[in-house]
Amino acid sequence: MTENGQVAVILKVATQLFAALGYDGTSTRQIADAAGLNIATVNYHVGGKRELYLAVMERAHQAERAALEGALARLPGDDPVTGIHRLIDDYVDFCVCHPEVPALWMHRWLSDASDLTELERQYVQPLVAMVTDALRPAVAAGVIDDAIDLEYTMWSVIWCVHGFAKGGVLDEEGHRRGGSDQVALRRFRAHLHLTLHRALAFPGDVP
Repeated sequence: MTENGQVAVILKVATQLFAALGYDGTSTRQIADAAGLNIATVNYHVGGKRELYLAVMERAHQAERAALEGALARLPGDDPVTGIHRLIDDYVDFCVCHPEVPALWMHRWLSDASDLTELERQYVQPLVAMVTDALRPAVAAGVIDDAIDLEYTMWSVIWCVHGFAKGGVLDEEGHRRGGSDQVALRRFRAHLHLTLHRALAFPGDVP
């Protein structure tokens, strides 16, 4: 395996383990064993566990940022209500396709890697600000009620989408149904769209 190939495997395995177990619950030995490498090789390529975690979070952030930038680029148009609903769909799609990203952040919500205090300020706040700023023209145009707290609305969407992507919902028999279950995913989308439509006081029906 080439050096680049080893780095790619290390980062992939580390992402999976940090998403499943959290930073505090994952050891460098676990990562090395899962990658089929020794600890010395892992340390040589990416450094210790802290450096590896920071690299994983950076990659997760870049993927999320690229997805949001692409979605926001399609937001302007003659029908802002439809555009905002499409933005929500794009975010759901990203989190369902990349459940490791919500999982990484949800571990941090539970004080995982609490000694690494700058990641939210560095990564999360700029993305929330980017989305809320993109919605302000709709407020100025009267499409969104100016009494709405945009920041808390966006946080509500994040909590909801991350929770579904990571934990899913329980069916009648107590089984978890998440993004891979198309019926559950359709119900979640419909619920989220209706909730957001009403929270933002949009006119008319959900598009």
